[in-house]
Amino acid sequence: MMRKTYLTYSLLTISLCVMGSTSWAAGEHDGSLNDASSADVDRTISFEAGDMWFDPEDIQVTAGETIKFEISNTGNLEHEFVIGDKAAQEEHRKMMQEMSSGHGEGHGGHGGHDMAEGAHGGQMPSITIGGGETKTLVWTASSDIDSLEYACNIPGHYESGMYGDINF
Repeated sequence: MMRKTYLTYSLLTISLCVMGSTSWAAGEHDGSLNDASSADVDRTISFEAGDMWFDPEDIQVTAGETIKFEISNTGNLEHEFVIGDKAAQEEHRKMMQEMSSGHGEGHGGHGGHDMAEGAHGGQMPSITIGGGETKTLVWTASSDIDSLEYACNIPGHYESGMYGDINF
């Protein structure tokens, strides 16, 4: 009986630690992804993702502003829409290249890979959009960053021009 009690307490402790670490990681930037209700959104920005481009090519945001991105993939290729600083985007691109060259489990749904946002901590807000799909991402602009970029880091896509600047 004592053994079952220790096991129960151990599992409860592990569960609470995992839930706590997830909430701490998501809050690093004063920002959030996909947790704002429609009433909390300050503005909606529509994006078009073609086979190797995004439109618009850059956007202007205000710190603290909650934006709903509506991304329509009008092309045939799968794309991702990832928000992060240049260093984090570069690191993510390297990981994506390693995954596509057989050193990982593939891109589908990001294969469980870590979207850590480089020096800023937290998570890089991201979604994957299949050809012909439209998806949304809700994000709050942080107050401690001067510039970010959005990008598709599937191998070859960034290099072909699938990125843009988020200016504050």
